[in-house]
Amino acid sequence: MITAVIEKLSVFIIAGISMLGYGGILVMMAIESACIPLPSEVIMPFSGYLVFTGRFNLWMVAIAGALGCNLGSAVAYYLGSHGGRPLIERYGRYVLLSQRDLEWADRWFEKYGDATVFFSRLLPIIRTFIAFPAGVVRMRLVRFHVYTFAGSLPWCLLLAYAGMKLGQRWSSLKVYFHRMDLVLGILIVLGLVLFLKRHLGKHSQ
Repeated sequence: MITAVIEKLSVFIIAGISMLGYGGILVMMAIESACIPLPSEVIMPFSGYLVFTGRFNLWMVAIAGALGCNLGSAVAYYLGSHGGRPLIERYGRYVLLSQRDLEWADRWFEKYGDATVFFSRLLPIIRTFIAFPAGVVRMRLVRFHVYTFAGSLPWCLLLAYAGMKLGQRWSSLKVYFHRMDLVLGILIVLGLVLFLKRHLGKHSQ
């Protein structure tokens, strides 16, 4: 089921980039960074393959990808800031999110926001969604965009470089990233379980 979905997304990605060139990379990575899980593990290696064929330039590919990340992240940030935060403040208690949790998140991003955004952009799955909580806590916008770009550029460059080196075998990378996604998915689920256990324990006292 998941493999079939990824294959269909891959067809969409390949068609979009083949048609729009660098603009296609920007658009696809913008979609990926707007909390829509379009796999950058397909977007950037395929773009790297087109570097291999001579159609694209490696650095232009990486920059287009990173700019796309900033564009999509701006949308997710806005939704978090103008939609997510008011909803959490009003209805958060119904999903075990208290004002205290929100204040903790504010303090965390104030102290570690730069590193959080930077390193999150280097991680599969997490990179897709980090802009939304950054918006919820209303991290300073200039800092947010600087560290989004700084973290996205090496990610895009690495994937594109791998696709360039693999050439026609660029799609073989998907296997390794699926395994990494599985590990991260398990860690995220464990984190949610611990969160629920902690908060439900408080409510039962």
